[in-house]
Amino acid sequence: MPIAKIKGALSGRIVLVTGAAKRLGRAIALASAEQGADVAITYLESEREARNVVAELARLGAEALAVRCDVGDETSVREMVKEVAGTLGGIDLLVNNAANYETVEFEKLTVAQWDAIFASNARGPFLVSREALPHLKKRHGRIVNMGSLGGVRPWATHAHYCSSKAAVHMLTKVMSKALAPEIAVNAVAPGMIDLKEKAAAPFMRRMAKQTPMRRNGKASDVAAAVMFFATCPSFITGQILVVDGGIGL
Repeated sequence: MPIAKIKGALSGRIVLVTGAAKRLGRAIALASAEQGADVAITYLESEREARNVVAELARLGAEALAVRCDVGDETSVREMVKEVAGTLGGIDLLVNNAANYETVEFEKLTVAQWDAIFASNARGPFLVSREALPHLKKRHGRIVNMGSLGGVRPWATHAHYCSSKAAVHMLTKVMSKALAPEIAVNAVAPGMIDLKEKAAAPFMRRMAKQTPMRRNGKASDVAAAVMFFATCPSFITGQILVVDGGIGL
């Protein structure tokens, strides 16, 4: 028996979330389905996890699709967008989530590391947005970019990551002007988000003590911020919403 489709704020909408096989992307994809959307996700290496997410989305009643895509590669992005729009019928909301994170001491940072981070974190949102633009314009869609507290506050051992996310924040503002009035563009900038990874547990405990809200963020906090931009008045555009419990103040 087919699963009844959820009636929610995104009913009838098609959402594309890049890099959504795991972590925050998965949470955003599931939140979209919980609001009634059909959802496409992309992955690069995590095919098994991507298939699992598609199964989870289907259980929520969504038509779901996973497409392998290197967001830093123009041809890969073009083919992915074509497949998503062709299969699901268009794109109403693009969430540029795919990104890499890396800790490197400044004096040890290589050009290859710098370029790789910028390819995924800055070039990726640009390429996917550009290719999805005709579909988004047709449906007066929206774009939500995933920034970072690191794009607002400097972290000494993350020069390339922080710089790439600062670029995403500026790209968001530029796009909000360039793509208006048809498309609203905003960004969510997560702070310390606890994804229950064992290796990060000691660090997360320290960060929680330093956070005014006395806890770290959860994936659901970030997904809720994305859902806000997905459903709020389109008059709200060009904004960077920091989700950090106050630690960046």
